[in-house]
Amino acid sequence: MPEPTLNYVPCPETGGQHRMAYWEWGDGAAPHLVVCVHGLSRQGRDFDTLAQALLERSPRPLRVVCPDVAGRGRSEWLRNPMGYQVPQYAADMLALLAQLHARAAIAAFDWVGTSMGGLIGMGVASLVPPPVPGPVRRLVLNDVGPEIQWEAIERIGAYLGNTGRFATFEEAADAMWAISRSFGPHTREQWLALSRHMVRPLADGGFTLHYDPAIAVPFRTIDRESARQGQDALWQLYDRITAPTLLTRGAESDLLRRDTALAMTQRGPRARLVEFPGVGHAPTFIAADQVDAVASFLLQAGQP
Repeated sequence: MPEPTLNYVPCPETGGQHRMAYWEWGDGAAPHLVVCVHGLSRQGRDFDTLAQALLERSPRPLRVVCPDVAGRGRSEWLRNPMGYQVPQYAADMLALLAQLHARAAIAAFDWVGTSMGGLIGMGVASLVPPPVPGPVRRLVLNDVGPEIQWEAIERIGAYLGNTGRFATFEEAADAMWAISRSFGPHTREQWLALSRHMVRPLADGGFTLHYDPAIAVPFRTIDRESARQGQDALWQLYDRITAPTLLTRGAESDLLRRDTALAMTQRGPRARLVEFPGVGHAPTFIAADQVDAVASFLLQAGQP
């Protein structure tokens, strides 16, 4: 299997700066860019299968960039844990887009965002004026929308920040599977591949999860009232989006309710909804039907 190139972009933060890592696939000079952004405690290598499929199916040169959001994977950790929120992440993505555009002009760019990555994408896609390369051409929101169910927030909060210590990589992978069964059916081989970049070795020979435990600090300040106020703001962002939008949803998702998904098809960009049976939060874009849904939306012929 081919491997992506690992690069970095400097990003300002309060009191200094940090480096955000990103994985680059395909033709680094291609004018068509697809940015894929992962969920809350994940990292950019989650999109390996999707990135390769897009490159294989694209009729034109394509580059696919998958960042490790600050505090995850190969990216540096923030000095102030309260920076682990969407405004900082969105600012980092704008720095990334500016660097990519300076290296090779971007004529069109698409966004694929899973959960937190989708929230960041909503912010970027709703910007007026648009970011440096121009507006988002096509937007994929993976199992996320303006309304996030409180029960899902509580479920995620129960494990977020517990990076643990494991004797072997396989033990770490099994621990992640125990809290990730809602991702839907995966073979053992598929799950180990998804887990490979989620784990880092410790000096004493053990293993731990590859993110800063402090990403949980701002998450734990959320209460029902702040969550409700956040939803009002997110609907305003969503309603400003004009890019053609695909909404993918696990049919058993506890984070994105079906009535919220249906509402998203009737307002703002009027997203096209595709649901995957037997999957909760969130589809991983490894199963063939999930990959096909995204690839056909981003690469369909005759579309701007």
